[in-house]
Amino acid sequence: MAQRMAGKRVALAGPRKADEMALLVAKMGGEPVQRPAQGTVFLDDIELRNAVVAWVKHPPDWNIFTTGMGLNALFDMAEDMGVAEQIIELLQGSNIAARGYKTVNELKKRGFTPDVRDEDGSLDGLTRAFAPYDLKGKEVLLQLHGDPAPRLVKWLDEQGAVTRQVLPYKHIPPEEANLQALLADIVSRSVDAVTFTSGPQIRFLCQYAREQNRMEDLLEAFRQDVIAVSVGKVTAQSILEEGIERIVFPVEERMGAMMVELGKYFEHRGSAHGFGLEVVNGH
Repeated sequence: MAQRMAGKRVALAGPRKADEMALLVAKMGGEPVQRPAQGTVFLDDIELRNAVVAWVKHPPDWNIFTTGMGLNALFDMAEDMGVAEQIIELLQGSNIAARGYKTVNELKKRGFTPDVRDEDGSLDGLTRAFAPYDLKGKEVLLQLHGDPAPRLVKWLDEQGAVTRQVLPYKHIPPEEANLQALLADIVSRSVDAVTFTSGPQIRFLCQYAREQNRMEDLLEAFRQDVIAVSVGKVTAQSILEEGIERIVFPVEERMGAMMVELGKYFEHRGSAHGFGLEVVNGH
């Protein structure tokens, strides 16, 4: 594998598959630094159970699914409660929207093809796909993961929809020492890039930076010397919302693809600054 990251130090903010990502960085000649900015993610059984009860008692007009894992968690809970067949019938008689290829694949396994789906893996792409439909007065079940989506909820409110949110998972903040170390790495420019694999990671980091009165220092580092790297468009949007505009991310939402694109960035654009939100697609 080409030594595209030679001499570069890369902080890994995602705890999941961190060892595999570190190996990829090392193979490209870089130095990986593990700085998990997200704690444990666990299933919220109470939230799920209540959601399934409401789903059966008050079937929505639209079911919007945004993650394959969250969709599976809902179905697993429905099976555990003995109402899976009712949920299947309910879905057969209502409209379905899906964000992301994993979500679409999980629906297809159950015999469903969404009426609306994004074209680019993003929540913004999902809202654009709703253009032909009128949501005014419609009951909408919105399945997220464990992280709110205020922009999507606001958009649904603006369309006149009545939205019920379901967040099957909960994110626990990381150890403060991890955030302290990551923030120090960034503001001191001792890392060249930081990879993020979920929205909560950047939010936990920025929340900590604000508490330490270092948010402007953090933003300045990302503006000038440290590149933010995202696993895909959804996480990139979360980074952008925090005021960070120099972002590299792959078209295909994969951790391996993220590292490949970062390598290309270092090889071809490492000395460029201020190019803004960047989609690197390998072409």
